[in-house]
Amino acid sequence: MIRPARVADVPALREIERAAGETFREIGLDVVADEEPPPAAVLAAYVVAGRAWVAERSAGGTSIGAGLVGYLIADLVDGCAHVEQVSVLPSQRGRRIGEGLVEHLAGWARDRGLPALTLTTYRDVPWNGPYWVRLGFRELIAPGPGLRAIREHEAARGLDVWPRLAMRRELAGS
Repeated sequence: MIRPARVADVPALREIERAAGETFREIGLDVVADEEPPPAAVLAAYVVAGRAWVAERSAGGTSIGAGLVGYLIADLVDGCAHVEQVSVLPSQRGRRIGEGLVEHLAGWARDRGLPALTLTTYRDVPWNGPYWVRLGFRELIAPGPGLRAIREHEAARGLDVWPRLAMRRELAGS
């Protein structure tokens, strides 16, 4: 089940992010695994703005908090809904939880007349670039000023140790 996040969920979101980040250590991207999740105040601001959603399981599997297994936070960038972060507990991968969160965001964006979803990601990490292609995203060769600023900020944080790219998925009916 996907629902809007609550401020009370924020500690669990941070734990989900930490757990999901550990997977990057397995492929040598310690810079991602070592990065702290967004501060609680930042995540709470997404919740209050109505741009944070959680996936929860009522029974079975490993979960954090009140059955939370994943989350997504979104920004508005260059006139599009931007996937700022989507994370799923490693024990829950392969259950299409991330895809469900992204589809929920797509519906939210369509309801607001937004033309597309955007994101930035690692090109060659299997659960990044190739995953997003399977969900209908394509590389954005000429990103707008907002996405360029995000990419510059990522580079300044040292995240460009592996190739990164900006991606976009058009939304039908927008």
